[in-house]
Amino acid sequence: MSVLSELNVGEAGVVVALDLPESVQNHLMHMGFVPDAVVTALRRAPAGDPTVYAVDGMEIALRHETAEAIRVRSAVERRKSVREPLGTSR
Repeated sequence: MSVLSELNVGEAGVVVALDLPESVQNHLMHMGFVPDAVVTALRRAPAGDPTVYAVDGMEIALRHETAEAIRVRSAVERRKSVREPLGTSR
């Protein structure tokens, strides 16, 4: 597991938890930063801060200190966990 600020541009992660004050956490959750949401790092400012992330169809710029308080896991892990067992249908 890592934090959002460690994603390289073009990499995706799955939100695990937000380790932020409740007011900031609620604000980000309303914008789509909820558990199991896929977040992709799109671009970084020339000085390295802020970084623009895509989540739930929106582009949101976050400062490094905020992004390092958002725990993520690999997006590859999420794809494996949502696969259905063979022989099942919906």
